[in-house]
Amino acid sequence: MEKQINILLVEDDEIDVMNVKRAFKKNNISNPLHVCGNGVEALDYLRSINSFIELPRIILLDINMPRMGGIEFLRELRNDDKLKHISVFVMTTSNEEQDKVNAYKLNVAGYILKPLSIESFISSVAMLNNYWMLCEYPD
Repeated sequence: MEKQINILLVEDDEIDVMNVKRAFKKNNISNPLHVCGNGVEALDYLRSINSFIELPRIILLDINMPRMGGIEFLRELRNDDKLKHISVFVMTTSNEEQDKVNAYKLNVAGYILKPLSIESFISSVAMLNNYWMLCEYPD
């Protein structure tokens, strides 16, 4: 039986959003996917959810975004008792060593460089799906 866990995508680039949706479709991933365009919007969305069950279990996070970037968003998330348990995977074009260091210091589950080809991206999302399908979450 497939686990239906909510996933939040925090991404400001419309083409990348379309690529994630396409990769979900190609991999038959039917998990609910909510999209926010930046860290401020994502925090507002997460803090507006009043039931623990509805919170996303996984966040796919870009680093370079307007208003609030990914690292700043992660700091806020990890300092919020209601949200700090959510697993975060960074999916970004940033290959900056400092971004990787900062992300892992803030307890990300993984740091994935966005590949340039859609085929590589689809394959990366398939591996992520396999990972979160194996994970057990508390009720």
